[in-house]
Amino acid sequence: MSKIHEVRTWLQENFAALLAEHQVPGAAIAVLVEGEVIDHAAGVLNKATGVESTVDSLFQIGSITKVWTTTLIMQLVDEGRLDLDRPVRDYLPEFALGDDTAAAAITVRQLTCHTAGFEGDFFTDTGRGSDAVEKLIPTLSDVPQLFPPGERFSYNNAGYCVLGRIIEVLRGKCWDDCVRDHLFVPLGLTHAAVGPYDAIRYRAAVGHIVPKPGEEPVPAPVWALASSNAPAGSMLAMRPRDLLTFVRMHLNDGTVDDGGRVLSPESSAAMREPQVEVPTLGIMGDRWGLGWMLFGWEGGQVIGHDGGTIGQSAFLRVVPERKVAVALLTNGGRPVHVYHQVLGKLLDELADVTLPPLPQPNPAAAQADLSRYVGAYSSMVADNVVTAEDGRLWIERTPKGIFAELSAAPPAKQELLPYLHDTFVAVLPEVPGLHLAHAFVGDDGTGRAQFLHTGRADRRVPR
Repeated sequence: MSKIHEVRTWLQENFAALLAEHQVPGAAIAVLVEGEVIDHAAGVLNKATGVESTVDSLFQIGSITKVWTTTLIMQLVDEGRLDLDRPVRDYLPEFALGDDTAAAAITVRQLTCHTAGFEGDFFTDTGRGSDAVEKLIPTLSDVPQLFPPGERFSYNNAGYCVLGRIIEVLRGKCWDDCVRDHLFVPLGLTHAAVGPYDAIRYRAAVGHIVPKPGEEPVPAPVWALASSNAPAGSMLAMRPRDLLTFVRMHLNDGTVDDGGRVLSPESSAAMREPQVEVPTLGIMGDRWGLGWMLFGWEGGQVIGHDGGTIGQSAFLRVVPERKVAVALLTNGGRPVHVYHQVLGKLLDELADVTLPPLPQPNPAAAQADLSRYVGAYSSMVADNVVTAEDGRLWIERTPKGIFAELSAAPPAKQELLPYLHDTFVAVLPEVPGLHLAHAFVGDDGTGRAQFLHTGRADRRVPR
């Protein structure tokens, strides 16, 4: 029996039990090995209706969309209509931020690899029309700059909305049509949707959230985030097999199964080239390419991306040298644990790649002097106060905006436990056994950390 068929048997025997163990209502998974795809599903799409998950069910892919957006950008590069290293304003003259000097200097490339430097968690709802992305751009005019363009990494959703608008302008049509015409159609996708009005034609998953720590997941009150953030990951939904059709195109140097070309070999390879180092944060990549996360794992190069919307989580990992890929799409509960157990096994058996352990406290990394970390750090989505007491580090995080609306519990003081040098971990109360990494990076000129980094950089502010 081949390895991929052994995997099919293992999924049939274990997948449903893993979902139940980690309170994931439903999920679907697809596995690609040298051109062959198998898929499997278990659980329910909606606990309120009991509709079962199938391999053809649509789940939101969240920020995995960013790899699709970058692919659309690289198609324009292939056509000679766009240069990654030209300023954004060459294509979008109206692009404005709170720091005009920075806005004038930011390049398209910096948007694709999250080094543009402005605050990126900006989720203004501009309506459901075809002009939703266009309407978002003027609302960025007072968004603050965290650091000079190109200086460091900070995850930036709004930057991908700007990329989406560039695509719209150069194509002369709305985001939804760009995705359909330039990716869905040439890839031959049959179970993919650009939004809820599309997804309703299929068997679609509903996200589930936990009202309070310790409670069971319940259906989320809304299906999706704002349409204005579609290029960043608020809308796309598909079955795992169709997601792997997109991946297979990348693994085949930009060609699809019938020989048609979606992307040049040069652009497909360029997307996997490292652009910036990422602070040590555990589940995120070690470096970032153009759109892709890059993982320096034992056994070979791994690329991928994750996605999170309202109660839905998606995980994609690809081992290009082995032509292996796994897409796991879920709709609530504790999906990170399922990801780690399932993909850890599959990548090991199919690609000889070892998935590193999830972040855990490491007492041996304890720091004697905690003064570098103490202080207040703030962004548009959260305020953080870090204190030291009796040689222990503590954080109190107060969410703002949409993150406050989605928070299941009031702010609580948590201990930051040593992990790796300037990176600490804190327990996530809503997800037992999972720790969120907090990296302190930069220098404010006095030896203190300039940023508290959790994927996004929150800047030190006066207390």
